[in-house]
Amino acid sequence: MSTHNRRSAIKNMVAGSAAVVVGGSVLSSFTQPGENETPMMKFKGNINHSVCRWCFNDISVEDLCKAVKKIGFSAIDLVGPADWHTLQQYGVYSSMCYTSGQNSLTKGWNDKSQHERLIKDHTDIIPLMVQAGYKDVICFSGNRNGMDDETGLKNCVEGLKQVLPLAEKNGITIHMELLNSKVDHKDYMCDKTAWGVELCKRLNSNNFKLLYDIYHMQIDEGDVIRTIKDYNQYIGHYHTAGVPGRHEIDETQELYYPAIMNAIKEVNFKGYVAQEFIPKAKDKLASLKKAVEICDV
Repeated sequence: MSTHNRRSAIKNMVAGSAAVVVGGSVLSSFTQPGENETPMMKFKGNINHSVCRWCFNDISVEDLCKAVKKIGFSAIDLVGPADWHTLQQYGVYSSMCYTSGQNSLTKGWNDKSQHERLIKDHTDIIPLMVQAGYKDVICFSGNRNGMDDETGLKNCVEGLKQVLPLAEKNGITIHMELLNSKVDHKDYMCDKTAWGVELCKRLNSNNFKLLYDIYHMQIDEGDVIRTIKDYNQYIGHYHTAGVPGRHEIDETQELYYPAIMNAIKEVNFKGYVAQEFIPKAKDKLASLKKAVEICDV
């Protein structure tokens, strides 16, 4: 699945469209687990596991909920309000929420012309999150479009300061995702941990964190484990995927995820680690189970 497909997935979520009914062997042995069925895995309890919705868009939200429950965890990332009722029906938590708005990766907080829209989107979603019992919502810096780092920081601070008081009052954390600008998201501004950390320092709020995407940061800067240990106080959420290719996190790619997960455990991280790889295998949910096993340290 390409970057374009992720953006398409966001558009479909905003429109409230349902995912297509699953076909072929995608669900394999995961199909229709019973409500009282014993989960496949017993976890160690050090890592809170989740999976990103868009990577499994050919599986309905309902069937993805059933699958993760059968594997043995209970959270799905990047879900908008249109699908929250389905997650709640199956006892699955929305570990990283989308707003009901545009959720654009390219038009974000670094652009003052987007502030009015973004402020409304976050002001609208926070009460809904409180009602649903959710705590975390994603945001994006947007593309540079010729803008320098300092101007981008100032613009992000100016905009985010207008919604952070509401987030703080309601116990909601806003997370800005770090994305690579080398391969997948050309011109994206928040493409280095140091820039994101500086934004966190200027905002000076426990309710603003970074979403550290391991795949993206390996591409743009590497030094993943040192970064996790040095900047853990600014990181509120993690995404995974194999490098290169954004596929399974197995032995076919360059990152050693058990060591990365041990680093996350060692800094006493209590948030979620969400799988965001694009499965190559025919049995996609078997790949998901394997990835979760690799990360359960």
